This record gives sequence, C-alpha cells and structure tokens, in this order.
Amino acid sequence: MTEFNLRKQRGDGAAILRRALPPGGANYPRGVLIPAGAPPDLPYSVRRSRLHNLPVYLGLRQGRRLTELRRIHGDIWALERDLRAFLGSLGVPEVAAQVNEVTGTLRLRGHWGPQLRQWLLQRGF
Repeated sequence: MTEFNLRKQRGDGAAILRRALPPGGANYPRGVLIPAGAPPDLPYSVRRSRLHNLPVYLGLRQGRRLTELRRIHGDIWALERDLRAFLGSLGVPEVAAQVNEVTGTLRLRGHWGPQLRQWLLQRGF
C-alpha cells in the first residue's frame, strides 16, 4: 500500500500531503518506472515530476503536434544533440526542435512521447 507523510510547509499551520513511494521497489503505483541505478554522468539531467513521472508532454499548437520535454538542467544543447542522434538512429529525418534555456524545456515537432520516454529510461533518468 501507499503511505502518506504529513509535512509542515509554513509556520502558520498550513501543511501539505506528500505521497511517498514504498521502499524496496515492491509495489509501485501503476505507470511509475524507477531508474535502475545511479544517475548517469552526463552534462545534463532531467528531473522527474513530484509524482515521479518523466516530464514528457504531448500537445497541439496551431494544428501541429508537439512533444515537450521539461525540467532539463545543465547543458540543454548537449541533450538536444543526443536526442537528434537518437531520432536519427530510428530513421527519422531531421526533426524541428526549439530549445528554451530560460525555462529548461525542449520542444520537438511531432508526437515522440513513447520513444522519448523509453530513451530517457535507457539513459538512466
């Protein structure tokens, strides 16, 4: 079963509930995939959301399908190069990408959600 930890946020009595994963990796909630080992030694990192999900989002913008990767820290340009190399290995022609260093996001044209999630898990994120 999942347990809940109560943690005080401020001195005025406001508190938040934080959902904790069970230790030992036995019964994780459906859809949560935990990395196998230590974080990889790369010039960038991708942090997970507060519910331990990978920050890969699919959407539409002006009729175009987009895939957005958020919560990127470090050298975002190295991540873009590695991601382009990965998509090239799948036989995909050049994919339009938009890098935003301020917000730490990377947008790709097209829906690449499953491929991007699998690539992030293989890289150890």
